[in-house]
Amino acid sequence: MKEFERINRGFNQVFKAGNLSIGLVVPIENYEKHPIPDMSSHLGRAQLADQLGFSALWVRDIPFHLPSFGDAGQTFDPFTYLGFLSGQTQDIALGIGSIALPLRHPLHVAKSAATIDQLSEGRLIMGVASGDRFEEYPGMGIDYESRGERFRKAFSYIRKLQEDFPVLTNNPFGELDGRMTALPKPKGHKIPMLVTGFSRQSLDWNAEHGDGWMYYPRNFGQQLYTIKKWRGLVQEFVEYEKPFMQPLYIDLVEDQDSKPIPIHLGFRIGSKYLIEYLEVLREMGVNHVGLNLRFNARDIDSTLQELAEKVLPIFNKDEKQTAKA
Repeated sequence: MKEFERINRGFNQVFKAGNLSIGLVVPIENYEKHPIPDMSSHLGRAQLADQLGFSALWVRDIPFHLPSFGDAGQTFDPFTYLGFLSGQTQDIALGIGSIALPLRHPLHVAKSAATIDQLSEGRLIMGVASGDRFEEYPGMGIDYESRGERFRKAFSYIRKLQEDFPVLTNNPFGELDGRMTALPKPKGHKIPMLVTGFSRQSLDWNAEHGDGWMYYPRNFGQQLYTIKKWRGLVQEFVEYEKPFMQPLYIDLVEDQDSKPIPIHLGFRIGSKYLIEYLEVLREMGVNHVGLNLRFNARDIDSTLQELAEKVLPIFNKDEKQTAKA
């Protein structure tokens, strides 16, 4: 089995070939009835997730609160928030799922990302996307129909900035003539950037340029087909593998034998069947799952404890075995 490229501490610990790791989507709270979370317990739960052995925290980039969208995410700016969390946690990877590249200048994205990567000792993983909320584009004076091209140009600009005194021409975000360089540089040789969905690109482009792929929950047959197609394309461009990850909404009930009942992008489910479901995803080639507890009816802290006691050991054990191999 081919290994993944080694990029930084966070990427290397979250993504291991043949294994599935488990992270959490922030906010780590139930806010089913309201689009804006409370966030009053956010720091304690992030630290608890770190202590319990979850592999990553995932924050989101939602510039405007759009009530019709129905979800304001963690409300904080993702870079500012992860900069704060980098000083309040020790081992957990710090992920962004995902920065809407067309809505930001890539210099600021690159500088913020590299800063967090340095401050966290290499724990940053950055998802990138084209953005899917139309209303945000006129709100920032940006043409919505150009988002696919802007995504590609921003992506290449960020990659160039990780070089010393780069040269870049024919880019709408600006041209670089080799007389300037951006600081700081990433902790590793680059910032790991995972493409979300298709981001208005072909899957070939994503397989060639992205460091991994974030996709959405699908039924087993669809997801298996998607992963195989992705992995086949990756092999056309590089000698190593690239990871595949997805989110999953869960409402973890107290009865561990409770069978799955579909909810939005996930299940109301007991821990026994959650383990079985995750094991199937691992066999299909999913390398990481970010659990979202927005619809979780139980106390959140006790839910995290149960996940840590019953679910994480099944998959963390596999990670330890791989590390020894």
